[in-house]
Amino acid sequence: MSATRPTIVIAGVGNGSGTGAATARVFAKAGYRVALIARGADQLKKIVDEITQAGGEAEAFPISSYSYADVTAVFTLIKSHTWPSAPHTSPIRVALFNAVSVVFKSFFDVTPEDLASVADVSVHSAFAFSRQAILAFRENHVDVSEGGSGSRGTLLFTGATASLRGNTWTSAFSAGKHATRALSQSLAKEFGKENIHVAHVIVDGGILTDFLVARQEEGEARDNFVNNPDARLDPESIAKSYLYLVGQNRSAWTWELDLRPAHEKW
Repeated sequence: MSATRPTIVIAGVGNGSGTGAATARVFAKAGYRVALIARGADQLKKIVDEITQAGGEAEAFPISSYSYADVTAVFTLIKSHTWPSAPHTSPIRVALFNAVSVVFKSFFDVTPEDLASVADVSVHSAFAFSRQAILAFRENHVDVSEGGSGSRGTLLFTGATASLRGNTWTSAFSAGKHATRALSQSLAKEFGKENIHVAHVIVDGGILTDFLVARQEEGEARDNFVNNPDARLDPESIAKSYLYLVGQNRSAWTWELDLRPAHEKW
């Protein structure tokens, strides 16, 4: 890690129980300043307060939508943000696109509004976020410090099983996740030549979040999901995999990492 404390920008943190918030906590412990983008200022404040009370640095940057314009505008604010512990801006070294539009419906139930939401998040927002992240990385020198990755920055995308294959009830969701995966692959090929690392992470299985716990039926199935670490993914474990990707030396970069619990069928 460079001598100047770096920043990670994370888009998509939900209610604080999932991958985005876990990544914020893990990177804060690793010495990063954390800039959080999401809809919902109240929830963002709770995560920021938690990280700050634990001795880290975090700031909330709420947005009203994941439109191209809103994501571009909020990224501009982050780039110019002066952190309390330093009289200057902090270099953005990592950016995680974890935002998602969850549309699980049969094909004939998918509405134009659903498609607009998927397109806004998985295409327009992903493009805007990537553009601003890469522009920020281009301002960095290659990190050649002890333990440095040799990159100018790392752009991460959270994918899903639906990034690789469609299924019943995932026509809209999978279309969006396919689009984001294709974007990540294109960016990896184009900007690896500039020593910018782009990685896409397939999360194949249920993640232990409040949302998915609530969707489990009461009884043995829910108990197994909550209490059996082999039956679901832990958000902190995913976050630690992101930290591993960021630390990779550019002589052996990963574009796509496939994560699943030990007992997942695949």
